[in-house]
Amino acid sequence: MTDLDHPSLDEIDTTKPHPARMYDFYLQGKDYYEVDEAAAANVESVFPTIKICARVNRRFMHRATRWLAEEAGIRQFLDIGTGIPTRPNLHQIAQQAAPDAHVVYVDYDPVVLRHAEALMRSTPEGRTAYIQADVRDPETILTAGRLHETIDLERPVALSLNALLHFVPDEDKPFETVGRLLDALPSGSYLVLSHCTPDFAPEMWERVIEVYRSGGIPAQVRPRADVLRFFEGLEFVEPGLVVPQDWRPDGSSVEGATEAAVSIYAGVARKP
Repeated sequence: MTDLDHPSLDEIDTTKPHPARMYDFYLQGKDYYEVDEAAAANVESVFPTIKICARVNRRFMHRATRWLAEEAGIRQFLDIGTGIPTRPNLHQIAQQAAPDAHVVYVDYDPVVLRHAEALMRSTPEGRTAYIQADVRDPETILTAGRLHETIDLERPVALSLNALLHFVPDEDKPFETVGRLLDALPSGSYLVLSHCTPDFAPEMWERVIEVYRSGGIPAQVRPRADVLRFFEGLEFVEPGLVVPQDWRPDGSSVEGATEAAVSIYAGVARKP
């Protein structure tokens, strides 16, 4: 489905937790259901700093997007796994630096679709679009009419996959998916990626993954070596793959953001 039809309530399964709505809870949003709040509370019981993790990841997205628009000259952004809109959204960061930036959002959650209007408020000079699609089916994204109406795939694109791929286990071929998406982008494009890792608190992450899977949500955190695989063939922007609070910090730190408290790797890399 690639149209901006409004989903019926029947399309929204409120009997099972959803990672996008749980993430909204962590960010102290208001677009989640009781089942999401209960599952998020279970995660918080074994990962007490999950809200710090979510805030640090969000700020990484802001800094990376701003750097791409201001320093790298990127004017096209493809954000997959958008999640429920939380101001400022990616297009607001990009268009603040470059008002003519074009942004395409992609998510498969019908709840995100209900909020798509908030994602479509572009500057007059720029443009935004929304596609409802699943990252596990990259061809659906790459052949979507709205993608080609909004983004010129002959020009560099920043592909954002933030806090998404730990919900794509190996059996769903995440490395092949990222490779397929990057293959469709020209030289000079960038990959922006953040990914949860067990490296700093392995026992805790075993419990976190158990909570997600018990709620029917597939999840797989990955060590640094595996996260690096997503960047194969690309050139890292300094400082490389690091915990997100260490990626070009701007002074607006989140209190309590230690490596174990955040447990995410983040990086930006250029396609040569």
